[in-house]
Amino acid sequence: MKVSPWNLKQGFDSLQALTYPSSVKSNKNATTKPSTATISAPAYAQAGVNLDSDEAFVEDIKKIAQTTSKRREVLSSIGGFAGMFKAPERYKEPIMVACTDGVGTKLKLAAELGVFDSIGIDCVAMVVNDLVVQGAEPLIFLDYLAMGEMDQEIAKATLSGLAEGCRQSDCALLGGETATMPGVYPKGEIEIVGFSVGVVERSQIIDGSEVHDGDAIIGIGSSGVHSNGYSLVRKIVDDAVARGELDIHAERDELGTTPGLALLAPTRIYVKAILNLIRDFTLHGIVHITGGGFVGNIPRILPDSVMARVDPTSWKRPPIFPLLQRLGGISEDEMLRVFNCGIGMALIVPPAQVEEIIDRLRGLDEVAFKIGEVHRKQSPDDPSLELVTPS
Repeated sequence: MKVSPWNLKQGFDSLQALTYPSSVKSNKNATTKPSTATISAPAYAQAGVNLDSDEAFVEDIKKIAQTTSKRREVLSSIGGFAGMFKAPERYKEPIMVACTDGVGTKLKLAAELGVFDSIGIDCVAMVVNDLVVQGAEPLIFLDYLAMGEMDQEIAKATLSGLAEGCRQSDCALLGGETATMPGVYPKGEIEIVGFSVGVVERSQIIDGSEVHDGDAIIGIGSSGVHSNGYSLVRKIVDDAVARGELDIHAERDELGTTPGLALLAPTRIYVKAILNLIRDFTLHGIVHITGGGFVGNIPRILPDSVMARVDPTSWKRPPIFPLLQRLGGISEDEMLRVFNCGIGMALIVPPAQVEEIIDRLRGLDEVAFKIGEVHRKQSPDDPSLELVTPS
């Protein structure tokens, strides 16, 4: 058993403090398979799928799922063919919002380090953060988990992290699918994808249509790289290790932990903070900074008549980013095009509310900064986003 010392209390000088379930590294030299005489489908077991073991694992999944939200809208339990829930009664004109996402090649790093609990949090975060930018309250979550050879310890660690993510977002784990797929995934690796449904009052949908000239942009701090750009991360790391410039298992002072664990820091879940703001403030637009960084995400919610100007020096970046940039020789433009660089969410708000919103976010244990403004385009050919550093 390897314990993952997660400390995520929004530190920017080091990655510090929330404790998550202990992660598990499978012992590849200690695989024990029951005799085919003791199982009900021996030929299938010889092909790589043990139905008896896999079906018994459902009971463990039920116990994990029961630790998530006790939402009274849930009408079914884990183990059926499908999950059932009803829309919350307090909504007058409920609009259902749904999305899906995965963890990507960060899973390869998790397998290399044998740390699996955090990737379940990543899976939930990537989905529910996309929901809440529409103003939606996440209600239910479903997962798809697959392995080439079912390792129940790895699966339990992953699902425990997933349950933690559901608790952080007050979202019920309604069901999912666990698949054994021999020959598809390497031993000791896992695939996980998540799906969620939320609800928003029709009159309170946030879609960017209210964004206008003069609005301010507030950035909410990320916990690190989150779950995007890991194909580049892994290349940077592999090349640096090969050159002898990096040991991912050795603690570094600037990180306060090892590079491996810093890169596995779970994606920050912003649901409760954003819903708190929606209740008391005017949010014209919300952006989840994911794949494509600032350039690929902020323009998605801007009306054609306006552009955003963001100052990339207006916040302090978590130390993992300058380390990656230096080791990989990555330009500033590409860093901001690929990574969140320390900002996980961007809020577009009326300028008069900026200070109050930042104070509220800090009271909710978030790190927040004013990072830019919205301006009217002078020409239709003007870009939708400018990254501007004050002279």
